[in-house]
Amino acid sequence: MPRAVYILALGIFAMVTSEFVVAGLMPQMATGLGATIPQIGYLITAFAAAMAFGGPLLNVVLLRIRPRTALLSLFAIFLAGNVLAATAVGYGVMVVARVITGVASQAFFGVALSLCAQLTRPEVRGRAIAVVMNGLMLGTLLGMPLSTLVGERFGWRAAFWTISALAVVAALCTLAGVPKLDIASGAGNFRRELGAFRKPKLWLVLLTSMLIIGATFSAFSYFNPILTEVSGFQTGTVPLLLVAYGAATVIGNTVVGRLADRNPVAVMFTGLVLNAGFLAGFAILAHLSVPAVVFMLGIGLVGVTMNPAMITRVHRTANARPLVNTVHSSFITIGVMIGSWGGGVAIGHFGLTAPLWLGAALAVIGVLTLLPDLVRRRAARVDSAVQPVEATV
Repeated sequence: MPRAVYILALGIFAMVTSEFVVAGLMPQMATGLGATIPQIGYLITAFAAAMAFGGPLLNVVLLRIRPRTALLSLFAIFLAGNVLAATAVGYGVMVVARVITGVASQAFFGVALSLCAQLTRPEVRGRAIAVVMNGLMLGTLLGMPLSTLVGERFGWRAAFWTISALAVVAALCTLAGVPKLDIASGAGNFRRELGAFRKPKLWLVLLTSMLIIGATFSAFSYFNPILTEVSGFQTGTVPLLLVAYGAATVIGNTVVGRLADRNPVAVMFTGLVLNAGFLAGFAILAHLSVPAVVFMLGIGLVGVTMNPAMITRVHRTANARPLVNTVHSSFITIGVMIGSWGGGVAIGHFGLTAPLWLGAALAVIGVLTLLPDLVRRRAARVDSAVQPVEATV
């Protein structure tokens, strides 16, 4: 595996750590900025919205720039946003800072995944994507707890300074370890980049990815209250359970990465079916602590870990260039927003286990979006089996 692939994972780790830092420091930031807890929560929404809608626009600006230069430019924008957050004197400045970092983060995902495709052979691309996406998994597993620890010990501003330092380290590693590649074949032309989106199948593929992530985040967003108020765990135990969940995502991501190159659709189908079962099982047995943990870990193994298969499927349907990757990441972010928002609405009407049922329903819908591909593949296998028989008659 090229060294540069691991460096790209480090960059994504920095981006994801910045994305989740607010969630762990809400009370401190509310006090420091003179804001309410809901207002601090809106900073997460602002970051996600900036990723979903601003990332592709920034990526268009970077189309004619070499990948490494684009990555370094995005590090500079990301660093500026984090420094602005660390020095913010009011809530409005913090909103601007989160929008800047959100836009840069999404565009970074698109360029990094495109560069990963350039650096690796097609037969190992799914495995390479899994390595890059482990930056996302480790950001969830380690980034948020570490930034929360720094913020609690030294103040919430110190957490943003720490992320800024991490971004500088990742940028220096990129400068030293990522080769100067030319723009990918066919990239750089805006009209040609847009041409990929004329394929109706691509939109169905993007919808599947959105549903996979939406199903998972409808549950993940509310693990804390479900585990404490329904499953009966102590508040101090929940962080340990979330670390275990994060470890499950790292394991699942690695396994999916090794399988995605062969048949990403089959991997996603299996993952969605299992996730629907785990989510429904969690909803039914949430009041029992041991089954609750088992099903939660199951969700970790087959939820966001579908990323390597999702990305491989998008590349095979359209291309591996930055704009397609960034738009795909935007659909994933919209899935996060739909899952977390829908879960909150469901709780208001049906109680704390409702997000789990919502997640199961989204996973089932995701399975349905895969059926056309599965039917086509089955028909192709039947045709290939019939033709040799006809040839011998």
